[in-house]
This record gives sequence, C-alpha cells and structure tokens, in this order.
Amino acid sequence: MATAAAGALGLLWGWLWSERFWLPQNVSWADLEGPGDGYGYPRARHILSVFPLAAGVFSVRLLFERFIAKPCALHVGIQDSGPYQAQPNAILEKVFISVTKYPDEKRLEGLSKQLDWDVRKIQCWFRHRRNQDKPPTLTKFCESMWRFTFYLCIFCYGVRFLWSSPWFWDTRQCWHSYPYQPLTNGLYYYYIMELAFYWSLMFSQFTDIKRKDFLIMFVHHLATIGLITFSYINNMVRVGTLVMCLHDASDFLLEAAKLANYAKYQRLCDTLFVIFSAIFVVTRLGIYPFWILNTTLFESWEMIGPYPSWWLFNGLLLILQVLHIIWSYLIARIAFKALIRGKVSKDDRSDVESSSEEEDMTSSTKGPCGRSSSNGAGRVNGHMGGSYWLKSKVVGMGTSA
Repeated sequence: MATAAAGALGLLWGWLWSERFWLPQNVSWADLEGPGDGYGYPRARHILSVFPLAAGVFSVRLLFERFIAKPCALHVGIQDSGPYQAQPNAILEKVFISVTKYPDEKRLEGLSKQLDWDVRKIQCWFRHRRNQDKPPTLTKFCESMWRFTFYLCIFCYGVRFLWSSPWFWDTRQCWHSYPYQPLTNGLYYYYIMELAFYWSLMFSQFTDIKRKDFLIMFVHHLATIGLITFSYINNMVRVGTLVMCLHDASDFLLEAAKLANYAKYQRLCDTLFVIFSAIFVVTRLGIYPFWILNTTLFESWEMIGPYPSWWLFNGLLLILQVLHIIWSYLIARIAFKALIRGKVSKDDRSDVESSSEEEDMTSSTKGPCGRSSSNGAGRVNGHMGGSYWLKSKVVGMGTSA
C-alpha cells in the first residue's frame, strides 16, 4: 500500500513539474541548475522564502498602522471613536438580527404601530444599528495609508530598477536567450517582495475590514499570486516585471484618493480619483495591450515559439485584459459622475464597502437622527484593487485590480 501511494505521488510530482509543459523544446530543468553567470536562474524552491517574508511584511504593517498611520489620521482630524450607538430596543434588535436589516415600508409601518414610534425614527434606528457594525474611519484610513505607502514605494523601486534594464527599452530583450536569463539580485528582490505583499494580503484579508467583494478579492489575490509564481518558475520574470510595474502605476493614486476622502478633503479626493482613472485607462487599455501583449504574443512567438506553459501564460494575460476593459468602464462611469456632479458620489467597483451610500456616516457621529454628519460626502472605496478593487487593485500580476 505504501509503495503504491509513493508511486502515485511520484507520478503526480512528475506530471506537475513536467519539462514538456514548463519549458521550451530541448530544454530541461538540469540545464537551469547552472550558476547563470554567477546569479543563478529562478527556481521553485526560491518561493519558499516568501512565507517568512510575508509574515514579516504583515508585522511591519501592524507597527506602521499603529505608530505612523494612526497619528497621521488623528492629525488630519479623524477621531478615534466608534459610530453612534442605536438606542437599545429588543423588538427592533430581533427584527434586525433575524428578519432584515433593511425593512420595507410595510414592515416599518407595522413596527411604528407596535412601538408607537414615528416611521422616520425607526428608519433612523436601523441606520444607526447598521453603522454600529461598520469599522471606524480611523481603521479604514490606516489600512489605506499602509497600502498607499507600499504601492508607492514598490512602484518607485520598479521604475528605478527597470530604468537600467535593457528590456524596458526593448521588449525583445525579454526573450533574448530565453530561458537562459540570469536572475539578478534586484530582479529577485522585486519579485519576492511583490509576492510576499500579496501573501500578506491573503493573511490579513480575514482580519481586515469585511467588504462585499471579500470572495472576489480572495480569488483576485490568489490569481495574482498564481501569475507571479507561474512567471517566476518558468523564468518569464523580465516581462513579469513590466506587468507588475505597469499595474502598480495607478494603485497608489487610488489609495491616495481614499485617504483624502477619509480626511474629508473632497476636492483633493475627486482630483486624485480623476487622475487615477486617466492613468488606469491609459496603462490598462493602451500600454498593456500594445506593449505587454505585443511582446508576449508576437515577439515571443517569433523568438522562442509557443509551448504549453506559453499558451497558458498568454491566456491568463488575455483574460486580464478583458477584466481591464470591464474595470475601465466602471471607473470611467465614476469619474464621469465626479465631473458632472462635482464629487465622487459612489464607487461602483467591486471593492465597495458593505454599507450603502445612504449609511455613509462619520465614525464620530454623536448627534441625533436628522443631524448626524456624513463621512465625507461621497466616498472612494477601495486593490487593484483592487480591486475588485478594484483594489486595487485589480491588477493581475501587479495586484489590484
């Protein structure tokens, strides 16, 4: 029995790492065991170093949010307090928990007669009760500031690294001598740091603010990790760095817009979002298909020819382009509304907070019904993304959305 299980495991392992799938013709894993001019080639075992690094990134995030982001939030006037607490009422609480959080007109009238309350007062109670489950603005500000800081830093590093890389200026260099392309220290750090960050998002997603698009973001992060890992193992890292940097170009602007919104700088929020929208559309609908897909589909076909993992890699990149079109349409709608109405009224992207626009109240609201202040007029809600982000990031290999 043990021998049979070991044999089956061996067959599965051999199929998983089949050279016919991963590598071009006449290339074997043994050919990539050499030093590669002193740097070596990407190996699957390198990915194992990501997990302790991801735990370290998560730890740094906790310290950053507590000692840097939180003081910044307090400095711009975001209060460290929860939402207004709804008046205790057993009947309404039972309806809220067991029946519905959004009672219709008929149910409101019935509750009004039962409690001898005005319908507006009951509506106000449900609105306040829903807001009790929402995270305070301070928490959202800290999360966005961490993402803004990372996206900005990794984008600057990516630009600095690629500026001195020959494939940034001539994409045909992505396939020159492929797959015998040495792995430099700078390229390794770029890839591993991006991968560690998205693994940290996978960990933290279960403790972060819960949004409607939780499952979508989970799948997005998983797909991003898969794409980065896939391109690393078969040494498509040169074109991979172009994809990551391209997607990182707009992510930090989205997080900056969210920060401005939480701080109630509405004009700055709207301006940043419109800039983000323009860069997103230019990079995802212009540069990506005519620069990235051109080299992965046509230049690589000419220089190295197709093989199984080549088809899969390009198929995933084409699916990503379809998502770019959808996300660009949604973002364009928001930007258009912002220009027409004078503010970003609602984020139609997938990374939308779990509350409706009607409930967008400040976390420090303490006033009675009808006099509570809103949490910064209109909100730009996050990746990506998503994002799914639109997390940002929705971002394929970059992460956002």
